[in-house]
Amino acid sequence: MPASARRASLALLAALLACSSGSKEAAPGPWRPGQPLTLDVSSTFPAGTVLRDAYGGTTATVAASGTVTFDPGAGGLLLLERDGAAATPFTWKNATVYFALTDRFANGDTANDASYGRARDGGDEVGTWHGGDWAGMTQKLDYLASLGVNALWISPIVEQVHGWVAGGSGGFKHHGYHGYWARDFTRLDANLGTEAELQALIDGAHQRGIRVIVDVVMNHPGYATGADLLDCLPQLFRDGTGAAFTAGYGGASPPTGKTWTNWNDLVDYGSQGWASWWGTGWIRAGLGGGYQLPGSTDQTQALNFLPDFKTESTTAPGAPPVFGLACMAGQTGVAEIAGATVRDYLAKWHTDWVRRLGVDGFRCDTAKHVELASWKALKDAGTAALADWKADPANAGSKLDDAPFWMTGEVFSHGVVKDAYYTDGGFDSLINFTFQPQLLSLLQSRGSLAAAAADLDGLYAGAAALVSTDPAFDVLTYLSSHDTQLLFDGLGASVPRYLQAGTALFLAPGGVQVFYGDESGRRVGPSGGDPFQTTRSDMNWTSTDPAILAHWQKLGAFRKRHAAVGAGAHARLTSPDGTYAFSRKLQGAVTDAVVAVIVPPAP
Repeated sequence: MPASARRASLALLAALLACSSGSKEAAPGPWRPGQPLTLDVSSTFPAGTVLRDAYGGTTATVAASGTVTFDPGAGGLLLLERDGAAATPFTWKNATVYFALTDRFANGDTANDASYGRARDGGDEVGTWHGGDWAGMTQKLDYLASLGVNALWISPIVEQVHGWVAGGSGGFKHHGYHGYWARDFTRLDANLGTEAELQALIDGAHQRGIRVIVDVVMNHPGYATGADLLDCLPQLFRDGTGAAFTAGYGGASPPTGKTWTNWNDLVDYGSQGWASWWGTGWIRAGLGGGYQLPGSTDQTQALNFLPDFKTESTTAPGAPPVFGLACMAGQTGVAEIAGATVRDYLAKWHTDWVRRLGVDGFRCDTAKHVELASWKALKDAGTAALADWKADPANAGSKLDDAPFWMTGEVFSHGVVKDAYYTDGGFDSLINFTFQPQLLSLLQSRGSLAAAAADLDGLYAGAAALVSTDPAFDVLTYLSSHDTQLLFDGLGASVPRYLQAGTALFLAPGGVQVFYGDESGRRVGPSGGDPFQTTRSDMNWTSTDPAILAHWQKLGAFRKRHAAVGAGAHARLTSPDGTYAFSRKLQGAVTDAVVAVIVPPAP
């Protein structure tokens, strides 16, 4: 090749290389705390867009190159949104659901603390009623609103067993303070308040844009406690009166050499008189009186020895016999429903509260232990009941919108997968049991979200791929729950790691659940030998951690403003080494976009 041609060729090659290097960003280098961070957001926001960091409060404009520069600050987090963008409408796919055990949250009326003769034990109060009620919860609605909460899940509202059963290994009296041991599904529990107080809670929540979800149980009623037997069926005690029970187990301690479990020795569980309790057409139980024994499947077993409702039965059992006894006269709303099955009764009892009060949805307890057809029946009845309530002109000032009834459920160990619970059971969402242990493992093994970016992105991308594309699929992801653990304690009460856990939760696709005190650093309580009791300590109103609370409030407000966080398509963005950035974009009837950047925490 002539020298002149060779020089021309080299010049052309140099020009091409120059053009190439000028049109492509150099690979980002490592980011160091205290430095500004430059990020390419061109796939999410066009050049010239003014962005606001909702976490730090600063603004910056997207450059012609598609990049934007912010200082993450000490918070280790950027939450980028269009400056001045209007909040998006509510969607369950982006819901922030606050779950509170009513009895342990806030006591607004001390006069109802000892309803039905309930009493404290003077000790650790592991399984006793603590006094929380709907009046107290109503007083805290502004607090919930400050967290960005737009749905409140409350523990079951119906009347619970009046006495106690033995807790742990017999070390404490375990009452039904949690709400999962119903005595009468047609009455509200007096310890929690009056119907007017529950209505005030629902109305007050609606005024703040907060929907109310009620926990319901279709699998079982409560145990037969000593107090309830004394009230209705004293002949089932071996002495025929219950006098020995009152004398031996009516105080603060069991008889010498006995535990609280030994009260059962005073009951004749083989008596034919048990036929006058719930009745053989209603439950399976290991009792005399002709009851069918529990089975070995999820749907027929006696969960924790609780009586198992025959929700699959196609026969009409009539009203349960116990509700026709003198002890229930004027004290129950249970009445015969001609031709009704067990499923029909339960669906009506639960959804009557929807029709009366305007409850927005249900969280369904022990969903894996009830056949799908019963859940579908409950969903259909709830949908009709809420539609009736919303159509009543008298409720026009209380209803939020015309959105249909919503239902999520507890299928223990269920993860992010669509199955027959959605297609055949009528569920709109299921609780995601996989996130808590996965996140705990990541934070313990990697130390930070930024270091675990690849794994966390895998969790986010997998969930968002389903949530953002399937209108009939959603999940409810949590950090802590009453049946697992409090994540704060799982992380050794490390505030820096726990702040990152909050970040991971609030940025998760789909709905998220905050367990009461997650946002304030609530610690575990005494167990009494039952580890589940530790998660149900009283709300820590006097020991709130201000750093955790402020973090939760910022994240909650950001999530509430942007439906894209929970419902949008997920994409990881290129970012400096050691950081993690992603976008969520929502298109369709509602258009929304956000970018989040997680950086290593300050040393």
